Amino acid sequence: MKTLKFLIPVLSLFLFSCGNTSTEKSKEQTETLAHEEHQHNEESESIELNNGEKWKVDANMITHIHNMENDIISFSNVEQKDYTSLAEKLQSNIDLLTSNCTMKGKAHDELHKWLLPYIDMVKALSEAKDETEAEKQFQKIENSFLTFNQYFQ
Repeated sequence: MKTLKFLIPVLSLFLFSCGNTSTEKSKEQTETLAHEEHQHNEESESIELNNGEKWKVDANMITHIHNMENDIISFSNVEQKDYTSLAEKLQSNIDLLTSNCTMKGKAHDELHKWLLPYIDMVKALSEAKDETEAEKQFQKIENSFLTFNQYFQ
């Protein structure tokens, strides 16, 4: 019952944020959603498959997710690690992703189960105090794409 009380307002915010085209408002809503999710839901819900199949992510959204994944892959191969620049690139794509959200229904809900923790990871990367902490966050982000690719296409 506690989860249901939390889920209804959060889903309402998801729907509102996905219809918004303003990047600045989208960024604020993304931060608000991630913060509320983190406060109210210490343990992430498990992502479910679509009757044993991966969920289809809309073309205009998957582009931004692939851009982030490619940034992570490229970053892992460079010698000089600029975690601040990486965090900025990832956040820029998060803003574009959330401002271009057109998904609805169960696929949308399942994507948010991956996206909200991912947003928290990117925020933690941007706030890392030293290279060790930044590398730890980078590894989490890198691993999150394994999860994404397990459940989404």
